[in-house]
Amino acid sequence: MSFALLLLVASLVIADDKPEVTESPVDTGERVPLYTVVPQYPERAKRARVEGEVQICFNVDRDGKTRRVAVRRSTNRVFEKPSRDAVRESTYKPLPKAMELSGIKTCRTFRFYLMPVAIETPDN
Repeated sequence: MSFALLLLVASLVIADDKPEVTESPVDTGERVPLYTVVPQYPERAKRARVEGEVQICFNVDRDGKTRRVAVRRSTNRVFEKPSRDAVRESTYKPLPKAMELSGIKTCRTFRFYLMPVAIETPDN
């Protein structure tokens, strides 16, 4: 039996709190996201003008809850906790009782970028 899983591969977190989420379909199982949480850009990272990336891997149980959430790689530890928390708060569509649960691990990458701010100067 072939299943289709919509895997959220990358989420872009922007410092001005206007996050963009990009999705990439991957044919690995039928786990459909119901509620996807985007992590907040840590205030101390904003103040320090730090950018980075975190890859989080996890399993999804029969009820659609994430389990065994772990950091696979990270460019800066300051982004790890908000990324783990976002994955833990995200939910997936529960599986019907008759459907088999696949043992597929899912990974999601969060990229934290600061948006440059343009400052206008008056023309005199």
